[in-house]
Amino acid sequence: MAIAENTIQVGALKWFYQEATPSQESDNPPIILLHGIPAHSYSWCEIMPKLAQGGHRAIAPDWIGFGFSAKSDGRDFPYTPYAFRDALAAFLETLAIPICHLIIQGFLGSVGIQYAFRHPDKVASLTILNAPLSPEVKLPRQMQQWGWPLIGDMLTQDPLLVDRSLEKGSGFVISDRNLAIYRKPFLQTSAAGRSLIATVKNLQLPQSMAEIQSGFGNWTKPTLIIWGMEDPWLPSKPAQNLARKQDNIELVQLEEGKHYPQEHWEDDITKAIVKFFHRQGF
Repeated sequence: MAIAENTIQVGALKWFYQEATPSQESDNPPIILLHGIPAHSYSWCEIMPKLAQGGHRAIAPDWIGFGFSAKSDGRDFPYTPYAFRDALAAFLETLAIPICHLIIQGFLGSVGIQYAFRHPDKVASLTILNAPLSPEVKLPRQMQQWGWPLIGDMLTQDPLLVDRSLEKGSGFVISDRNLAIYRKPFLQTSAAGRSLIATVKNLQLPQSMAEIQSGFGNWTKPTLIIWGMEDPWLPSKPAQNLARKQDNIELVQLEEGKHYPQEHWEDDITKAIVKFFHRQGF
């Protein structure tokens, strides 16, 4: 099943997104897939067609500042979690999506959790793949360096930072073809590196994690956590604790998966999501 590439103007900013549609029209809420850093929507390309085959429209946007979406200099977009959250709300409103299933992964993808907690009436279910979940989490040193003066300027203008980050985080070799696609935004414009710097500097991880930890206490929507247990950057304990304490949260463990599990465990992830949807009657 082919994936279509689209753009849409939302206020002053243009979003790029990929979309896979089911062969027959469906009333099922669409699935929105949100990437982490320093990736973009291509990280979902193996999973989206399989979700569409199950009868769900699957949409994966590039966050503002990433992939092929607009790269603001900061005047139109401050790169804070709340700016990303509100931009996501505007994106979905412009696409006329009143309710959706959310699938998120990684640092920055966690903004999707904040969106869900802010707009629970607009989220039918939440699926989390290896994302920060507790206030103890710190940005990996490799990513912290992107926000350092001078050093960050040099590192983020090197397209190979994508190779180093994705392969170290996933723990396995990623094909040259896929890496070339991930590098492309950094080869097209230096603004990609500057947007990454702005995101890292404004990630506000302690505040965001405190908000997420508190928000789970009031969260009742069906939730699936799929966790790569060998993640070099994020511990599995917060995910395990959430699944143990809350009846609405299920946990699927990928014993050999790491931080970007969708890069190598797409079949296992898709099967887990499809089974979860069937159990919930979606």
